[in-house]
Amino acid sequence: MTTDTDPQLEQISADAEAGDATAQFILGGMYENGDGVAEDLTLARHWYEKAAAQGFADAQFNLGVMYETGNGVKADYAQARHWYEKAAAQQDPAAQFNLGLLYADGMGVPQDYAQAKIWWEKAAALGDADAQANLGVMYAEGQGVAQDFVKAKDWYEKAAAQGDPDAQCILGDMYADGQGAPQDDVIAYKWFSLAGSCGIEEAMEALEEMESIMTKAQVAEGKKLAEQWKPVSRR
Repeated sequence: MTTDTDPQLEQISADAEAGDATAQFILGGMYENGDGVAEDLTLARHWYEKAAAQGFADAQFNLGVMYETGNGVKADYAQARHWYEKAAAQQDPAAQFNLGLLYADGMGVPQDYAQAKIWWEKAAALGDADAQANLGVMYAEGQGVAQDFVKAKDWYEKAAAQGDPDAQCILGDMYADGQGAPQDDVIAYKWFSLAGSCGIEEAMEALEEMESIMTKAQVAEGKKLAEQWKPVSRR
């Protein structure tokens, strides 16, 4: 714990008081997390609001989270949506994703899968793996859209390509069952291996089952594909 005379804290505080939005955001984060100062969620919100008023998207997003979760404030979904919308308008994918969740779950708004899809598509286009995976769920389960396993598979692949282990496990199932994709035990094994390496128990169980029906050559090829796999960068 640093003291009030810490030069770095003094400089950040001075810059924040002078109206620097970046310093205001940083100071808000310090108070929220107790980083170099005593945790103080009231001061965290104060400085986030200062930065947010200047259009600082990260501060707007953090205020949305505070209001959604009731962290240091009374939970207020309307306020959460307000701040998420501010950040989302600046192409913040996390805010767009959270807006989608509000609409999908009917939190503070009527449940609206069409609106959820709009926001998740925006976030997915910016490379948000969670949004890509949720779009996969929508198409797989027919949530507000016509059920379409091919589209579901395509969205799961985008999330899996970034290393989302749950999406990887689902892809394993889809290739193993030939659902939305050509049936392919080797490709299924690859995805199960990657998900299993992240601790997904369902994937590890699936690997054992597959090894009982696959040839040694197929298993070796599946392992090789998993070893050669590299995550893509967020687009």
